Amino acid sequence: MKLTILTLFPTFFDSPFQASILKRAQEGQAVEFRVVNIREYATDKHRVTDDRPYGGGPGMVMKVEPIYAALKDILGEDPEEHRRKNLQTHSWKSRVILTSAKGKLFTQSSAQQYSKLEHLVIICGHYEGVDERVAEHLIDEEVRIGDYVLTGGEPAALVMADAVTRLLPNVLGNEESTVGESHSVPGFLAHPQYTRPEDFLGWKVPKVLLTGHHGQITEWRQHQAEREQLPLEQSAEAAADSDEASQ
Repeated sequence: MKLTILTLFPTFFDSPFQASILKRAQEGQAVEFRVVNIREYATDKHRVTDDRPYGGGPGMVMKVEPIYAALKDILGEDPEEHRRKNLQTHSWKSRVILTSAKGKLFTQSSAQQYSKLEHLVIICGHYEGVDERVAEHLIDEEVRIGDYVLTGGEPAALVMADAVTRLLPNVLGNEESTVGESHSVPGFLAHPQYTRPEDFLGWKVPKVLLTGHHGQITEWRQHQAEREQLPLEQSAEAAADSDEASQ
């Protein structure tokens, strides 16, 4: 899988992509990360990628031209044509997404969908936003990771890259590691886990886990998982996002 991130701050990703699972995934050739500096596609001598908003207001807005040029180079075709073909064919071979506070909520279902792609492109928004023509003509969808505002889309892009990468084949080493974990279905949270020592400061591991009785352990874990379920309204929102992502 290819995962390309368009950003004004490429060094943000230097350390995360060289650590832990993300580093291992690259070394195992499960994923190819590419971080693209949008400034390299600005045509003026000062590499300007933002400007004041039409109509007035505070802050700066990211310009459409450098983003268009970067996408055209990365995709190997006109990005508007790429979007049009995806809309017509409902293709999930490649997707271009924009981090946005008004986008659809990124969920585990979203990560599962994106992990099946050949190429995922994430554009990191910044400043007061991105010229709306990017959303209208160049991308497949806008995505947010929560109901809050970040200084830029880089943290959101990193969260999505991590969530998607760990679902790729052979990345975690044990394919069962992602089975039955939290959010594997909307509203589901996994059961509590314990390891040695059996007793720490008087805080003891539940006795049932020490019995070796697999049936009782399974029943206990199921019961604990049921107690951890998300409130109905939260799981309903996640289910709605899951249905939307699968369409």
